Amino acid sequence: MALRRGVWLVIILLVLAVFVSAAGLLLLYGAVGREPQVARNSTLVLRLDGDFAEVEPGGVLGSFIESTTTVRSIVETLRKAKADSRISSVIIKPAGAAALWGKVQEIRDAIVDFRRSGKPIIAYMEYGGEQEYYLATACDKVFLMPVASLDLTGIASYELFLRGMLDKIGAYPDALHIGDYKTASNTFTEHTFTPAHREMAESLNTDLYQQLVRGIADGRHKSEANVKALIDHGPFLPEDALRVGLIDDLAYEDELDDKVKLAAGTPRYVELNDYRQVSPVSLGLGRGPRIAVIYAVGIIASGRSNYESPQGQVVGSDTIVEYLRKARADSSVKAIVLRVDSPGGSAIASDVIWREVMLTKTQKPVIASMSDVAASGGYYIAMPAHAIVAEPSTLTGSIGVVITKFVIDGTLKKLGLNMEGVSQGKYAGMYSPVRPFTPEERARMAENMQATYDTFVEKAAQGRNTTPERIDAIGQGRVWTGRQAKQIGLVDELGGLERALAIAKQRAKIPVDSEVELVVYPPRKSIYDVIRSPFGAADQSARLGSLLGFTNPRILQALAAPLQVFRRGEPLALMPNVFVR
Repeated sequence: MALRRGVWLVIILLVLAVFVSAAGLLLLYGAVGREPQVARNSTLVLRLDGDFAEVEPGGVLGSFIESTTTVRSIVETLRKAKADSRISSVIIKPAGAAALWGKVQEIRDAIVDFRRSGKPIIAYMEYGGEQEYYLATACDKVFLMPVASLDLTGIASYELFLRGMLDKIGAYPDALHIGDYKTASNTFTEHTFTPAHREMAESLNTDLYQQLVRGIADGRHKSEANVKALIDHGPFLPEDALRVGLIDDLAYEDELDDKVKLAAGTPRYVELNDYRQVSPVSLGLGRGPRIAVIYAVGIIASGRSNYESPQGQVVGSDTIVEYLRKARADSSVKAIVLRVDSPGGSAIASDVIWREVMLTKTQKPVIASMSDVAASGGYYIAMPAHAIVAEPSTLTGSIGVVITKFVIDGTLKKLGLNMEGVSQGKYAGMYSPVRPFTPEERARMAENMQATYDTFVEKAAQGRNTTPERIDAIGQGRVWTGRQAKQIGLVDELGGLERALAIAKQRAKIPVDSEVELVVYPPRKSIYDVIRSPFGAADQSARLGSLLGFTNPRILQALAAPLQVFRRGEPLALMPNVFVR
């Protein structure tokens, strides 16, 4: 009897704990969702750091306490501040940006647009690398902390080659690829750059450098030749940066309001995480005809999307198809923007999404908006759109196919292990992990991959209104910047999501100056979703990365994801890993 009472007591306590936790989450949800009070003559302070995510993670921390700074939240915040009479000025604090260049350019475009309001917007840097300074030069004035350096030295990109390590542990990467520039497998198969790989890397690096120079020249009213000469003398001590006109003044943060008239009277400051809770509707924004924005962020694979996976973000074909069908069936949605930030992935999953975009475009305008990366499978799913918009620095193209299997017989032998198998069927052992492809198997795989590549090329030609021969000539797995892609016809226009929305409005016959309501997929988690799954999985990859000594878990995710989310023998339309400084 005493034992039974004890069991019931434990059950009651558990139920009570769940009830209290749920009630606490409800209270927190209500408190965080409440719109803040913004005083007149306020100065908005935007700290721009991190990797500028496209979608917000779930879980309690992601939804409430540690709200992720997304590209859209920054752009929307500046758009609201431009229209908000209570905001008199903005301070931009670029600090440790870790994105590629497409997202940085999109945020810079938003800063330039804010300046049209006539309100002052200044940049304050405690450190200035290339991305931080590039953002800062879009502002009216640039201030640098007196003891900080301006670390302006140019553009460098790095690619990791693992072949030497694999040789040491007795593993052999058996890879096939279609396209001389299809270098996704080079990470595993090569010790260094191949000639084609180096040519492509140098071309990308040169174009990104030219874009950096042009942005600084425009922002600081200098010639491009002058900016190049200055970069070759970097990094700069703060006094030297001031002397050559790269910054406007040296100051500590508390001195800014003495040097620039930010507002009338005593300065009042409002932070990004607070101001982003201000409803656009309260400012006359974000209402009107509806346009759906569907985010495709991460490695493309079959199944459901997962933005909290330990393997990194995954674009699931089932999920994107579901979103496209919902937006297509919703009569209030007048157009669709497919926002892509993906290096590609499964060729099969990419084709599933391609088909659904094709079906959707016959009923509603579909515009593709490319973020940092929309390459290989990421380009594949954008091809059917009525128009493709990319930032000048977006990495795109990579029209090619690759497949890799790892032969680990040598690794097992080093560990004293032995793996043997039996099979029935001529090609049943094709994917054996203890032997390479036979010549006959390689020929079979090459035939299948060529068919996949030919399909890719033909569909790209159809989407771009050109010939397969033309696409093949600029394909071959080669990655292009958005600016290069526009020159060769893979992209229609340069710009960010705002430009894509403008084109969507035009095609949907919505007046160009009309506000629109965005219907975003994936939708924000409801309180029910948060209570059901209070802690997301996003922090698992960070823990794993720290255990292995990776300070940036995105590097670990980028290297490991292709080995974990795809099916055996699946042809991949995947861009190589590139880490840009």
